[in-house]
Amino acid sequence: MPHLLRVVVLVGLLSLQQPSCSAATDTVSPGNGLAGSSSRLVSNNSKFTLGFFKPDITPFHHTTSNPNTYLGIWFSKVPKLTPLWSANGDSPVVDPAIPELAISGDGNLVILDQTTNSVIWSTRANPTTNATVAVLLNDGNLVLRSSVNSSDVFWQSFDYPTDTFFAGAKIGWDKATGLNRRLVSRKSLVDQRPGLYTLGFDRDDGIGRLVWNSTVEIVSAGKWNGQYFSLAPEMIGPVLPAFTFVNNDQEVYLTYTLRDETAMALTQLGVDGQAFVGVWMEELQDWLVHYRQPVHLCDTYATCGPFTVCDDTADPICGCMKGFSVSSSVDWELGDRRDGCVRNTPLDDVCGSGGGGSKTAAAPTDRFYAVQRVRLPHGAETVQATTSGDDCSQVCLGNCSCTAYSYGTGGCSVWHGKLTNVKQQQSDGSDDGNGEMLYVRLAAKDVPSAARKKKNSGISIGASAAVFGLMVLALMMMVWRRKGQWFSCSRTPGNARGGGIGVIAFRYADLQRATKNFSEKLGGGGFGSVFKGYLGDSFTMVAVKRLDGNHQGEKQFRAEVSSIGIIQHINLVKLIGFCCEGDKRLLVYEYMPKHSLDVLLFKKASSDTVLDWSLRYQIAVGVARGLAYLHTGCRDCIIHCDIKPENILLDAAFVPKIADFGMAKVLGREFSHAITTMRGTIGYLAPEWIGGEAVTSKVDVYSYGMVLFELISGRRNSSQVYLKDGDFSEFFPLKVARRLHQSGETIGSLVDENLHGEANLEEVERICKVACWCIQESELDRPAMAEVVQFLEGLSKVDMPPVPRLLNTIAGGSPAPVYYLDSGELVVSDKQSE
Repeated sequence: MPHLLRVVVLVGLLSLQQPSCSAATDTVSPGNGLAGSSSRLVSNNSKFTLGFFKPDITPFHHTTSNPNTYLGIWFSKVPKLTPLWSANGDSPVVDPAIPELAISGDGNLVILDQTTNSVIWSTRANPTTNATVAVLLNDGNLVLRSSVNSSDVFWQSFDYPTDTFFAGAKIGWDKATGLNRRLVSRKSLVDQRPGLYTLGFDRDDGIGRLVWNSTVEIVSAGKWNGQYFSLAPEMIGPVLPAFTFVNNDQEVYLTYTLRDETAMALTQLGVDGQAFVGVWMEELQDWLVHYRQPVHLCDTYATCGPFTVCDDTADPICGCMKGFSVSSSVDWELGDRRDGCVRNTPLDDVCGSGGGGSKTAAAPTDRFYAVQRVRLPHGAETVQATTSGDDCSQVCLGNCSCTAYSYGTGGCSVWHGKLTNVKQQQSDGSDDGNGEMLYVRLAAKDVPSAARKKKNSGISIGASAAVFGLMVLALMMMVWRRKGQWFSCSRTPGNARGGGIGVIAFRYADLQRATKNFSEKLGGGGFGSVFKGYLGDSFTMVAVKRLDGNHQGEKQFRAEVSSIGIIQHINLVKLIGFCCEGDKRLLVYEYMPKHSLDVLLFKKASSDTVLDWSLRYQIAVGVARGLAYLHTGCRDCIIHCDIKPENILLDAAFVPKIADFGMAKVLGREFSHAITTMRGTIGYLAPEWIGGEAVTSKVDVYSYGMVLFELISGRRNSSQVYLKDGDFSEFFPLKVARRLHQSGETIGSLVDENLHGEANLEEVERICKVACWCIQESELDRPAMAEVVQFLEGLSKVDMPPVPRLLNTIAGGSPAPVYYLDSGELVVSDKQSE
């Protein structure tokens, strides 16, 4: 995972307009401080707030309350408290003490305990005067400066970052003073103390690194080449923020600036060691994560702690090894897994002391348990003069500090002490699969019988009933990958959906009864039919998709469960459950009362509703958000591969939800392209797919663009209204592209005549431009879906798109103009040679 700085290069793309904030002071002055948790500082632009806060433990562990209070900075208008910086993480104000922020007699900014007047935290600066003030600046920087001369700054929070990288701040070294500015993860989701992960730069070579416990490097960015770091080429681009890297005799640091100062973007190093970039989504009332690094959490060193196995396909991803249990369920709930798991049973008395010497008495009765297909732990010690696995096991058994061994092509390796950074590898379809075999030392009573060994995977996950459905799903995926076959599943009591993201394993008889023996058909397709149903006594209406029993239906079933089954978004249809009983394959979805978009757009005779323009625009934005989440917000990139009006469903409020993931392609973050068989629907297929090239998420962008044209016109792009006598020049997407370039021509005449001219022409022009960008011949010219969301929400300006060259040529028009950059300026030429 070499691209360390991916976590910041997208910040310039993430912006969200801030509401205005009521007037409040941004300054602490002598005799005018902050007392208790009710008073605040607010930056002059109302973007940032500083005050005392108490992290809420209730969502994690409701039986206790948090006694600790911290001074911190956060976004003013984000209701979900997200600390960006905290002053006293190591020294919280503990109840019943009452905190006060004040200017002390020596000019420092201090946190006092009001009850004892003792200093809990101080800036510990050396101001040349005691006439100082503390000001929260518009960039989120808290500065201590002279009250007479604002340029005399004695201390600033940007010099002491915690886990968040602010725009305008520096990450790196001041070589003259020895000050090291670096990001440090929190201990847990509520404990503001420093965690185990740091992100910063080397003082001498200037290379950026993500490090665990100051000893193990996780990610390196490489060296700066004048434009970007050698292992992070994604840093450059016309729409990316402006980066500056300095490495001289005085300093070495990285900084960046946002192109939109109102951006409410979060670039943070999480408690689990995974850095991420997110944006606050008002509609979701949550942070929408656009990028994570490392992409897979299990590639973050020791994220699960010792004696655990990390599995990216499981939920939760961390599980204890066989014979071990979670050290502290409360800490794990809060994201602090540094202590990992502990033994259920001590080792044999011979090794009871845990000493490191060889046995001196009778041989211990400990046994080894095989954990299959794993990435081996950190800190292996190679043992020479061993010729077999039995020899290797005896070497380990003969040393009381030895906790595991492995024997393979590299010979014998043993481990002493705690086992960290073990990752479950996925099978590649061969008999042996990927990964290696690790033999963990256990007390004899914790080693299962030989009959059970063959079936046990080596991971003991103590999941509750709330996540039973996801366990079933994970098991299904493991069986598919390892055996290439299906297994029967029946509904088990207690497999309720956990936290709104679980799935239920139904019995076929239950679904047969729920649909009245599949009597009310809602629709159908090439792989099966959809029926209306009601769940149990709740009368909850659902849509049950019954797939054909052929091989293609089986593939669609796997694709849908493995993609939409493990994610959730307001603009993605919700998978409630599934059934795989014998050769029967069924999927249970939430019911969409307004049916699919094509019914309302193209079949008006059978519908009483004509979508007005505001609803069409709402649908366009919603579908864009759903696709942006699939492409960048999930653990893997999910390419839908069949975006069209039939696969866009509408709920009672006309909120669009993307459906039918039977053709979806799941693409690991380590891959940017995929070679796959052509899939989708004619009329929405991107040119590169038709040409047999490797595809990316941009195939969805192309399909989405074609849907936008149909939202505008209310007709199929292939309608005979536009293709009279085979005249391709009237093809609606081409007509729109040309109309945009014709001065004096109104764009309003392109809108569906059923709207009788009632449309927001500014939105019409914007959506026309976006659609034309989406269907450019080259995938590199198409925007990412995250950019499309920005365009449609009016947060980014949409430039004039070129007429798609391929369409223009087919229609017999003059060659499309060539667009290129010359010294940073956009140049348009009609000369193809240029």
